[in-house]
Parts: sequence; C-alpha cells; structure tokens
Amino acid sequence: MPNADSTALEAAAFRRLLAHLRQRSDVQNIDLMILAGFCRNCLSNWYQEAADAAGTPVSKDAAREYVYGMPFAQWKAQHQADATPEQLAAFDAAQRAHP
Repeated sequence: MPNADSTALEAAAFRRLLAHLRQRSDVQNIDLMILAGFCRNCLSNWYQEAADAAGTPVSKDAAREYVYGMPFAQWKAQHQADATPEQLAAFDAAQRAHP
C-alpha cells in the first residue's frame, strides 16, 4: 500500500534511473524500445502526464529536458545516431510481439 515512505523511495529510484540513463548516452532510445518497450521519450511523456494530473502542468520540452538532463535538441545532436536497418527490423519484431 503506497505511503509517504514508498513515494519517497519510488522518487529516489526514478531519479537513479534518470541518472543511469544520462550516464549511458551510448544506449539509443531505439535499443531501449526493442529491449524494454519504453525509452527516454516515454519517461518524459509519463512525467508530463503525472505533472498534468497533479495540477502542475509541464511542457513537453521541459519534461524532456528533465529526463535527458539537457535540452532534447542538444542531446539528440550529441548522442542520437540514425537507427540501423537491423535496429529497425528488431523494433518492428518487438512491436509485433508485444502489441
């Protein structure tokens, strides 16, 4: 049953996940989508939805900056590579396997 302690623990775990993903900029979003079914953009969307539900709206850009640790355009320019044909095929297969 959720309580103040569990909320604090969940928040700490989420912050650690974000820190880990920021350190692992070599892991592409498409790789996360293939393996886990979510990526950094998903996390930023969920963060934005939670903020909206709590009555403290956050813009898409602000949510992405929170998740990526920098403006999304900057992260994309520094770290995002074009998906390879193999990644795209694996993504399509993962989407078919988990609709």
